[in-house]
Amino acid sequence: MTELRTFHLPESVSGTESDIVLARAMMQAWRTDGIFQVATGPEQDQKTQAAIEASRRFFRMPKAVKYGCVSDLTYSGYIASGEEVTAGEADYSEIFTVCKDVARDDARVAGQWPCHGPAPWPDADYQRSMQAFMDGAAVFGEKLLKLTALGLGSTDIDALTKLTDDGWHHMRVLRFPAASEQTSRGIGAHTDYGLLVIAAQDDVGGLYIRPPVEGERRNRNWLADESAAGMYEDVDPWTFVKPVPSVLTVFPGDILQFLTNGFLLSTPHKVRLNTRERFALAYFHEPSFEACVRPLSGPTSDYIHYGSHFTNMFMRSYPDRITTRRILREDRLSILARMRGEAERLTAGREMVAP
Repeated sequence: MTELRTFHLPESVSGTESDIVLARAMMQAWRTDGIFQVATGPEQDQKTQAAIEASRRFFRMPKAVKYGCVSDLTYSGYIASGEEVTAGEADYSEIFTVCKDVARDDARVAGQWPCHGPAPWPDADYQRSMQAFMDGAAVFGEKLLKLTALGLGSTDIDALTKLTDDGWHHMRVLRFPAASEQTSRGIGAHTDYGLLVIAAQDDVGGLYIRPPVEGERRNRNWLADESAAGMYEDVDPWTFVKPVPSVLTVFPGDILQFLTNGFLLSTPHKVRLNTRERFALAYFHEPSFEACVRPLSGPTSDYIHYGSHFTNMFMRSYPDRITTRRILREDRLSILARMRGEAERLTAGREMVAP
């Protein structure tokens, strides 16, 4: 177990000398440990606790209520223990996914955009608690991306936050049962497909991360023929992330690895079940659904269309879910193909600021 570095974020990030010093220290922590913590205050702590308590209440509801919180329009909603599979093996987490809540009369829903629709909330109190936590995490996310741009040496403090205007921010609300004689597996080793992961956990503990290892190749999850799922599952080193009050843990996702050409690596992580029930919140600070993401190092033909990437990752994870079946049945992927073509046309040849 390693003591993680904890950073205190400023009220605002404007590119001052102290911002740059902080940003460089953050980059070093990610490149050395793969993760760090940011300190929170009483307001965010209250939001975190309220969201965890709402999660605890929801997961104790009858199965019929939980299974009623599923939609064929959006991947928001309930995921039963064992429904999610990592590297061919079932995970023993219960999940409520919170995606952008898009009203049924929104033009994107009427236009059959994949993954767009109202979230199937169990009740108004749950909705308020989760949205309050996500709103607070989003404030941290924007500051962290500005600091990341500074830490990469960019002269444009908004080089990354430009991507997150109307970001497709979402969250996995997680419950893990106590370990049993049958299994101690919560979630198998994997990297997260998005830009930036900001997580909170209760006092039980069970999260492990794999720090960067010299000479070790990290798979590129955004490619169809590569996956980080299951990699290094039983190969050291793995670092136990000790539960600490009044912090959020932060680590890079696949898109940050792509953006930086591997200067920052997406952090593999897994969850082991503990001796008692555990709750956690994993928030993903993301580009907009329509964003066309290109590496920061200059003009290139390589890009990730975020909406396509998100849809592909969820379809891969949940091939039998009613949402996936509707996407395929109504050929909603053709809409993504048109969006990609338009995004490529608009951004072709546009040079990003080099770090």
